[in-house]
Amino acid sequence: MKKIYLFCSAGMSTSLLASNMMKLAKEHNLNVDVKAFSIASIDETYNKEHPDCILLGPQVRFAYEDIKAKYKKLNTPVGLIDSNDYGTINGGNVLRLASKLLKQGA
Repeated sequence: MKKIYLFCSAGMSTSLLASNMMKLAKEHNLNVDVKAFSIASIDETYNKEHPDCILLGPQVRFAYEDIKAKYKKLNTPVGLIDSNDYGTINGGNVLRLASKLLKQGA
């Protein structure tokens, strides 16, 4: 099972997107686990859970380059969720982004 973890300011708004992604994943028999967290817990969450892919919400885009550089060394791809997909809770597009990142690797 691939772990796709979303991080935003508080983990609240991304939880709606994570739920939508899990619903779509189940409908398409995708073996993924999607969860949402606060950006403040990224290191702790990574060390405990070892996600396969990290996606950042638009409100924490300022941290993207630093987080990408840090986790690339650990072979974990990091992506930035498109603002439109985030705002419309388009779980399909975000799942496609995660799938693309997982295929490419870190």
